[in-house]
Amino acid sequence: MLLLTGATGLVGSTLLRRLVAEGTQVRCLVRDPRRLGPLRVRVQIALGDLTDPPSFRNALRGVETVVHLAAAIRDQRRGSIEELNGIATWRMVEAAERRGVERFVFFSALGASPHHRTRLLRAKALAEEAVREAGLRSTVFAPSIIYAPGDPWLTLLERLALLPAMPVSGRGRAVFQPIWAEDVADAVIASLRDGGAITHERVELAGPETLSHTEIVRTVLRSLGRRRALLHVPTPLVSRGLRMLERLAGPSAFATWDEAELMEVSMVSARGAAGAETLGVTPQRMAAVLGTR
Repeated sequence: MLLLTGATGLVGSTLLRRLVAEGTQVRCLVRDPRRLGPLRVRVQIALGDLTDPPSFRNALRGVETVVHLAAAIRDQRRGSIEELNGIATWRMVEAAERRGVERFVFFSALGASPHHRTRLLRAKALAEEAVREAGLRSTVFAPSIIYAPGDPWLTLLERLALLPAMPVSGRGRAVFQPIWAEDVADAVIASLRDGGAITHERVELAGPETLSHTEIVRTVLRSLGRRRALLHVPTPLVSRGLRMLERLAGPSAFATWDEAELMEVSMVSARGAAGAETLGVTPQRMAAVLGTR
């Protein structure tokens, strides 16, 4: 039995489809099974979420492998970024150890560090430490930006592209190696088939090209067939504006400073796409996936 958290997210929904097609027995930890769509009748359901540690015990019953994808890139009513990414992972790992789970697969991020400027990557680093120190075989995937056509991030860029000028936070010089969600799911499936490391391994997942934030925005604009001048908004203005918006709109804000700040820090692997290629996956270029015109 495999327990999947974050099954309704970008990577989780893609991975779940693959696992079910292969005939893998999957249990999903979810708050609302309806969000699983038609697949909800083909998996086991464990009701709960990252803020409910008692729900972990039931979810982990009879589980051999945990794939922990659930995360939050903004504060939620039910918990902060630190609670939902760092503390929740630590509690999940502890519960997995007590239940005799054999393998734990966790999604971190490239550049995660206890001293990183962003809250998310600091929390991910603490979660990585908890996974690494656990008495379980473990695999940590550290991806650059993960995307897919129609995902929330690209949808936001598409809506912003309706404006006369395309706003870009800061100078847009931070660099990334975007990787398609389908390629990420392929890498996870390959790792699960392989059986993973004896103790602990960390796999960096990056796409085949290094693009600045500005270049990514231009790639998206070309895929939409829209020509727009880029308006680079100074970081202090973006920070103050989004913090004020979040105070007014709360979790329903269309964007938060914690999210925007992630686009101002580089997330690259010195090995490029080698991590995915080692697992037999050849990541696609972003322009090819988006069908750039």
